[in-house]
Amino acid sequence: MKTQPMEFFATASSGTERALQNELIELGFKSVRLNSGGTPFFGEIEDGWRACLQSRIAQRIQLVLKRFQSPSELDLYNGVKSIDWTPYLTPEHTLAVSAFCHSSNLTHTNYIAQKTKDAIVDQLREVHGSRPNVDREDSDVRIFVFMGNNKATIYLDLCGKPLFQRGYRLEKGEAPLKETLAAAMLMYSGWDRKTPLWDPMCGSGTIAIEAGLWARNISPGIFREKFGFERWANFDEQGAEVLKRMRGECRRDVNNEMPRIIASDCDPTAIKTAEANAKRAGIKITFREARIEDIQADGAKRIVVTNPPFNERMGVEADFYRKMGSAFSRLHGCRVALISANPAAMKCIPVKPIQISGMKNGSIDCDFAVYDMP
Repeated sequence: MKTQPMEFFATASSGTERALQNELIELGFKSVRLNSGGTPFFGEIEDGWRACLQSRIAQRIQLVLKRFQSPSELDLYNGVKSIDWTPYLTPEHTLAVSAFCHSSNLTHTNYIAQKTKDAIVDQLREVHGSRPNVDREDSDVRIFVFMGNNKATIYLDLCGKPLFQRGYRLEKGEAPLKETLAAAMLMYSGWDRKTPLWDPMCGSGTIAIEAGLWARNISPGIFREKFGFERWANFDEQGAEVLKRMRGECRRDVNNEMPRIIASDCDPTAIKTAEANAKRAGIKITFREARIEDIQADGAKRIVVTNPPFNERMGVEADFYRKMGSAFSRLHGCRVALISANPAAMKCIPVKPIQISGMKNGSIDCDFAVYDMP
């Protein structure tokens, strides 16, 4: 008898859901749909593992354990307790529960998380005679509860640390861009992974490094020492062998072909940080110390993908954006793609964008715009 496929949910930063959907389809995942906040897909447990290894845009990969009506705390408790938690937890494990809610009778997220935790540990105490402890910082098992319109959805996290924490960026710049957002920007920009790429305001080098990883087909998860699912109770030697084989396949799929990638910044400290991060990632990038106003056209066709400094966070004057717009106007025949929370930055580009979409950079509302310079 064929078992039903498992349902997974790949979470995404606001505005990057479509890029994530396209990525998962390209990677061969099945029944991929577009949702607000992420992308559901279906498969076997190994498909969830593979998503952790290969997705560049997903923030987390979660396994959907159960959905049920939950208008009261007793309904929530009984629904959670009806899930068999023994494949994932023993009394020796630690757990953490986070909750989100809207339009429901239960409105206090901490209370929802508490009742969920109570149901889990009570079940395990009945089975084993003792219970696991809570560890909010570095838990073995992380559970997410979403309560919407009195319906609870229970998710089991596969990742551990969020997937934007690749492992190569140990040194950060002044206003770091998450790796997952940088990957989405590259996909939305229309970059073909063959055209030379330049980030003239590279900071800690995230956009340039993510471009190199994508061009060389290096799976971002291979930098991760351990995923959350490796700490589950049912992750055994056979699972470890399967995961080892997956990692090996990812390494064999790496290619050595990569277009020229240039990253520059006016801050020499930022350049040193970016160089160290690129070295850890194993990506060859040409780094330069240069001001934005020093950009000159050289006739080369390239794409610029960048994250200009945010005015509200770093005190950048409007004069900087004028210099930026003037510099980009000299890049005839090139494409420019940038993310910014400051409308002044967009207005300084002397042509209309061919594409503009809303995104969030952390908690900051931004626009991502793409321009083809005449």
